[in-house]
Amino acid sequence: MNRKAPPPSNPSEAPSLRPAATVLLVRDGVAGIEVFLMKRSGFGMFGGLHVFPGGKVDGADHAARWSRLADGPDDATASRILGLPQGGLGYWVACIRECFEEAGVLLATDGAGRPLRLAAPDARARYETWRGRLNSGESGVLEAMCTTEGLRLATDQLAYVSHWITPLGQPTRFNTRFFVARAPTGQDALHDGHETVQSEWIRPAVALERFAAGELDLISPTFKNLEAIAGFTSTETLLDAKRRVDPSTIPTILPRILSFSEKGLEEVLEVVGYGGKARAR
Repeated sequence: MNRKAPPPSNPSEAPSLRPAATVLLVRDGVAGIEVFLMKRSGFGMFGGLHVFPGGKVDGADHAARWSRLADGPDDATASRILGLPQGGLGYWVACIRECFEEAGVLLATDGAGRPLRLAAPDARARYETWRGRLNSGESGVLEAMCTTEGLRLATDQLAYVSHWITPLGQPTRFNTRFFVARAPTGQDALHDGHETVQSEWIRPAVALERFAAGELDLISPTFKNLEAIAGFTSTETLLDAKRRVDPSTIPTILPRILSFSEKGLEEVLEVVGYGGKARAR
């Protein structure tokens, strides 16, 4: 189904950018890499779109404690990777939090330093309770969960891959960092049934084919990130390649909307490395 985008608002009244983080959760399937896609409910700015897990970076995601409760970069290193003066680690934390809230997958290690597994029914039930509390908006839940369960966030499992900014003139605009991570074994991804109503593991190439056929509703950041991983044959080669990329060479992509029609919207991705026009359905 083609998506008719709303007309842009007055550019002179442009809203401030909201920091956001999104994760491409990948796994090795029988026919190659698969990525986890969810369909958003029919409400809100992204209603009906097929998306990766992600969302806004909250103030609590920037708390200094995460440098002590995470296995990856500290804030100085994370900020350097993203080209920020400070606060970079918050994007890694937001990725993990949003992935757990929206997909039910928690990138974390237990007290023994092992990847968290939720295969046992009692463990699944316990963490579903934590997930429900997070989705209810209760404050301090992520820290409480890590402290109670003896967890550390596996921020070292996230590889930074792209940077997108919502076009000028849109009523809500995001400054979004995209990451990729391998889905942990012993955990099952599933949409939350509220913000997201469907989900599936799908090969990137198949997702792009279904988008071209009008069966999936994607916007530019989603299908361009799918294109970027479609050629890899395994999660190992994908993650190895992305971790070797100099983060200073990752461009900031700011699409410019050319026109709207019943067929969707037409954009130009005005960034080095992304030439030509891209149609968003």
